Amino acid sequence: MNWNLHERGMVHMLQELQTFKAEFFKALSNPFRIRILELLRDGDKYVHELQEHMGVDNAVVSQQLAVLRSKNIVIGVKEGTKVMYSVRDPLVFQLLDIAKEIFQNNLTNTIQMLQEIDNQE
Repeated sequence: MNWNLHERGMVHMLQELQTFKAEFFKALSNPFRIRILELLRDGDKYVHELQEHMGVDNAVVSQQLAVLRSKNIVIGVKEGTKVMYSVRDPLVFQLLDIAKEIFQNNLTNTIQMLQEIDNQE
């Protein structure tokens, strides 16, 4: 077996994975998109339901859903004139939970640092 070809194949696969991750996180880099996913955690929703919950124009919701759809994060199923959206892979919710934990850890560290500064004065 030619290990050089095998190694190049592995490098290519790793690069594809890194590109996928970067594009995936880029799709999650908008607060409206995160809010949409949080709303979909409670179950499938129509565009107008998402719009009502978010208090933004229908066009804003549709635009953000298009980005999430393009990265296969959500799927839309047409039901007559409406489209019902759901999350393609529920593991995305674990990712959001982990992001919340990281936020809380950062917040805790900041509070501790401020308390230490306050105690020094």
